[in-house]
This record gives sequence, C-alpha cells and structure tokens, in this order.
Amino acid sequence: MNALEQLKKLTIVVADTGDFQSMKKYQPRDATTNPSLILQSALNPQYKELIDDAIVYAKSFNGDENKKLQKGIQKLFVNFGLEILKIVPGRVSTEVDARLSFRIYDTIAYAKNIIRLYEKEGISRERILIKVAATWEGVKAAEILEKEGIHTNLTLLFSLTQAIACAEAGVKLISPFVGRILDWYKKEKNVDYIPAPQDPGVHSLIEIYNYYKKFNYKTEIMGASFRNKEEILELAGCDLLTISPKLLEELENTNTVVERKLSPENAKNINMDKVELNEMAFRWNLNENPMATEKLAEGIRKFSNDIKELEKVIYKEL
Repeated sequence: MNALEQLKKLTIVVADTGDFQSMKKYQPRDATTNPSLILQSALNPQYKELIDDAIVYAKSFNGDENKKLQKGIQKLFVNFGLEILKIVPGRVSTEVDARLSFRIYDTIAYAKNIIRLYEKEGISRERILIKVAATWEGVKAAEILEKEGIHTNLTLLFSLTQAIACAEAGVKLISPFVGRILDWYKKEKNVDYIPAPQDPGVHSLIEIYNYYKKFNYKTEIMGASFRNKEEILELAGCDLLTISPKLLEELENTNTVVERKLSPENAKNINMDKVELNEMAFRWNLNENPMATEKLAEGIRKFSNDIKELEKVIYKEL
C-alpha cells in the first residue's frame, strides 16, 4: 500500500479543496472549504453555473445591495457544498463570513441561514459543519449552535487555549492549523526548514490531541493547513486530517511505512493538568501567545479579503 492508503487506515482523510475533480480522484470521506478555496474555484470558468445560480438567488431579494451580496455569497458557498456532497459520503464544512468573527449573534444568524439553504435542497444538517473562527465570540456562537443541533468546525485554531475553550463549549470539531504555526516559527527563527519531528505546528496538535483524549473530550480533532507530507505522517492516528490535492498526490506516490503516532491509550498516560478556562483567562492566555494572536488575526483578515473579492465577482453580475 502507498502512504495515503496506509494513512486512511489510521485517520479519516478529508480533502482540503474546492476542486471537484481532486475529490473524485482521492475519495476522501469529508471535505472542507474556505473563502480562499472558493475564490480560486469561482474564477474557473467550469464553475460558472454555480455562480450564475447564486446571482439569480441574490436578485430574488428585495433590499439594498449589501443584503443581495450577502445572500449571493451564502448561496455560492452552499452551491459548492452541494456539489461536494455528491462526491463525498460524509460531511462538508461551510464557512461563516470571517467579518463576523467577533459577533456572536450575527454568526448564529449566518450559520442558520446556511443550514436552511442546505435543508431546502434535502441535505441533512448532520452532513454540514459550520466553520467559525476560534475567537471567544466564535466559540460562544458555536456553543449555542451545537445546542440547537447545528454542528460546528472551529477554524483558525493555533493554541491549546482555543482548543480547550472549544471542547468545553461542546463543539463538534476543531481544525488546528499546523502549517501556519510552522510558517510563524520559521520566520521568527529566520530559518528555511524545521524537520517534522521538531515542527512547532506538529507539537501543538499533539498537545491538543493528548489533552482531549486524556480528559475524555468528544470534540473531534482535524489537523489542517499542512506544508509538507512529513507533517502529516507525524500526525498519523489523529481523528481527521484535511489535506490539499498536492499533498494527497505526494502521499499517493510515497511508499514509506506509515506508523501510528497518536493514540488515545498513550494520551491517557501523559502527565497533564486540567485547565480551568473563562473569558478572562482565554483572552489573557491568547494575548500571551504572540504566534496564536498574530496568526488568528492574520487568518481572519485573509478570509475577509477573499470574501470581498468574491463579492466583487457577484457584484459585477448583479
């Protein structure tokens, strides 16, 4: 078996792409999208009918331009999600507008509208994960959504503090961003390369995994944002890993033996203290972690800018 086939026996593999052909090729169980991936796909002429449908939907609303733009973006995200769900047997993650990352009730309203659009097309909410940035407000919004049967994927997660808050809130799944942590430390240390066994992003996810399994949290852990296949192989055994088509191809072309690196049994034996977390502690701990603070803010800005670019595409047609 190649490395990808071996990995699939230890971990649920998820496709991190908006490209349908890649999903068909690699047959992941789930798929994730974000505004950056949707923007890349939306500029591809082969997806024009998904955009056209979103435009028609947006035009059906009375009201100002901003409302129509928001409705058009939501429908575009759902249109991509619907196509993805024709390919993957499991779930798709669909993102809330990153500009709402510090607004609890607007996030909830946005998420509910996405779920309504899916349900209108006959898709059960069990197959949808609503992606929300792991700010304090995002965690609180997710906590409310989970209680109403809407499952969430807390994204832009760079620290154990964020992960603990998510677990305590009962969110369905978190996405620690392994590669973006590596990017920060390479820049900080002024180096071009850090071996995977010493990779700070890998270590961050391992710490979160061990904490969750030791203290019996049910929240699923899905490693994300990988920069190389070695990072992925260091995390074999994690609940889920979402992987870009480029790295899926590299794993498929690799014949190395894949060993389980993470297991609940080993986590139980690790000496860790349980952390009590409230809003003040969350904000302080995040503040004391410059990497997590910077990468969270940068990620929100990046996704916000890509949403604006998508709005330009829709606005031109409106």
